[in-house]
Amino acid sequence: MSQRPETLWPLFADLTVLDGIGPKTAQNLLRMDVEKPADLVLTLPASGIDRTPVTSIREAVLPGVVTVEVEIGMHRKPPAKGRPYLIFVRDAATEFQLVFFHPRGDWLERTFPAGQRRIVSGRVELFDGLARMTHPDHIMRPGEADALPRFEPVYPLTQGITQKTMSRAARSALQRAPDLNEWIEPSLKKQRGWPSWQTALLTAHAPRSDADLLPSSPARERLAYDELLAHQITLALARSRVRQQRGVSSVGTGTLQKAVLASLPYQPTAAQTRAVAEITEDMASALRMNRLLQGDVGSGKTIVAMLSMLAAVESGGQAAMMAPTGILARQHLDGLAPLAEAAGIRVDLLTGRDKGKMRADKLAALADGTTDIMIGTHSLFQADVEFRDLRLAVVDEQHRFGVRQRMDLSSKGQSPDILVMTATPIPRSLSLTQYGDMDISVLDEKPPGRKPVETVLVSSGRTGEVISRLQKAIAEGKQAYWVCPLVHDTETSESTAAEDRFQSLKVAFDEGSVGLVHGQLPPAQKDAVMEDFAAGRIRLLVATTVIEVGVNVPNASIMVIEAAQSFGLSQLHQLRGRVGRGAEKSSCLLVYDPPLGGTANARLKIMRETEDGFAIAEEDLRIRGAGDLLGVQQSGLPRFRIADLEQQPGLMRTAQDDSRLLLESDPELTSPRGQAARVLLHLMEHDKAIQMLSAG
Repeated sequence: MSQRPETLWPLFADLTVLDGIGPKTAQNLLRMDVEKPADLVLTLPASGIDRTPVTSIREAVLPGVVTVEVEIGMHRKPPAKGRPYLIFVRDAATEFQLVFFHPRGDWLERTFPAGQRRIVSGRVELFDGLARMTHPDHIMRPGEADALPRFEPVYPLTQGITQKTMSRAARSALQRAPDLNEWIEPSLKKQRGWPSWQTALLTAHAPRSDADLLPSSPARERLAYDELLAHQITLALARSRVRQQRGVSSVGTGTLQKAVLASLPYQPTAAQTRAVAEITEDMASALRMNRLLQGDVGSGKTIVAMLSMLAAVESGGQAAMMAPTGILARQHLDGLAPLAEAAGIRVDLLTGRDKGKMRADKLAALADGTTDIMIGTHSLFQADVEFRDLRLAVVDEQHRFGVRQRMDLSSKGQSPDILVMTATPIPRSLSLTQYGDMDISVLDEKPPGRKPVETVLVSSGRTGEVISRLQKAIAEGKQAYWVCPLVHDTETSESTAAEDRFQSLKVAFDEGSVGLVHGQLPPAQKDAVMEDFAAGRIRLLVATTVIEVGVNVPNASIMVIEAAQSFGLSQLHQLRGRVGRGAEKSSCLLVYDPPLGGTANARLKIMRETEDGFAIAEEDLRIRGAGDLLGVQQSGLPRFRIADLEQQPGLMRTAQDDSRLLLESDPELTSPRGQAARVLLHLMEHDKAIQMLSAG
């Protein structure tokens, strides 16, 4: 691994080199992910206290922190155990008391000699009309007042760490922060009015007012940008390494695509046409494609994937499409089969259900090139699956597959192009964080003919009315979903709520027409229920969120979501997307338990107002925050100490543009600015990026 530059060594020393930090305190700081001086300089004050001196507490808004010079009067020792020690003091206009509990011996008499003057700073509160300052934070002689900052920074703390310890250690760590060469593009730095790195640190640790604590203050914004820039340089390096991998140039003739387009009863949207053009251009290049196709529920990703796979077939190769479950894989087959027929090509399905001769025949047709497109589940990874010439691998629902599985699939050909699809709209700032190593195509239009879904809020007290409405709809030949929430009670499983609801609905409907599906059923049983629902044998499907992604039953036109207030926005949006797929007018009933809290109310209100998944995702980000939105553990989101993706969404975009420009002009980071950027990567411990650079 590339050696850390000597100039950074002081910031990567042991914590115990700092003032006031012994082994025990260093151990306590680990709870805050502070392991070295570098972590401490990037742990900024969370708030501040105004310590500006006043002549009397009468000038202050009470209760509040006051800094005032006083003359010391009488001491009153506690009359009994557990009672406070009182010192009567007078400022320029009034008397008040200093209050101490459990003071040490004669310390108070030495610190506050009667008749002398002291400056005290602390929180003053009124008790029965009497003003009291309990345990002043600062006690000074009149000549020492200049040592007290007018605005005192307040750091985040953990057990065993005091403000005093934290402030002292931070000051000590800041003395070790070197003046580093600039890694930010000069015109950007000038335009934003950002200070140098060292000045930004010193300013951020010594705020002069609440304004200096805002994410938009120049010092904090610059330090946030440094984190985002390091992250984006790392992703851009990973991306350029992937892109430099030689792929196979797949240039389509357009003949199969034309045949399929002619068979469609509608014209593709401009967004679909644009996405196909971006994908086929990447496929025609000799470099390997690594692209994300992001489209809202019902935006027509499948046709884009099909047209892309046809380009692979036109160029003499094969394509594979991988879905997370057998049901979804079969659905893709049902959707693509008529298109394949129009193009005159062979498409097949391979899942774990295929055994014996049937499986052997499918594998033989794939290996000799008879099968042009193979759809499947993770069974496509298995060692005995061989393609004659795999050019394009399409992965549906990225968040269900790890990078490892994508790599397994891509090892099936000569570095095939990879197209990943997701129906989960991700806010721009987060997609740059999560998928910054991929090129992104966005489908931001709905194909013609998708009818809007009417969304209604219904109080749980009216569940009986909902059931009556369903009985009427099902008698008319319609189908419906009834989704139950996860149950978090430790004694029950997620299936409990769904099973209870299933039992009660069986009484209200013809027993054979109600089905149940949840995550704890064996896969084969789950598939059988879903097949019965898709075939119309089951009219009402009771389910947990296992049906969130991808299930396509055009005849289902009613979605009931029970305890809707307990679902996340993106989940509600995905679930609602299961209806509105056929000719029938569809509706989504959000059944909630009153009273609704502020957040739940905001969530359900936006569901009623819009069907735009991207608008919903942005609102979800605003309400819940980035870590919550994607679930920090699963999200792959980095933890930033300073940058705030919700409050500074534009900074991530700027960092992405800047990192790409830097690497286009200086791919090995050897220029003066490139060298400075290497120091930034070391500072932020982006080891992966440094390894990529060392490996060249």
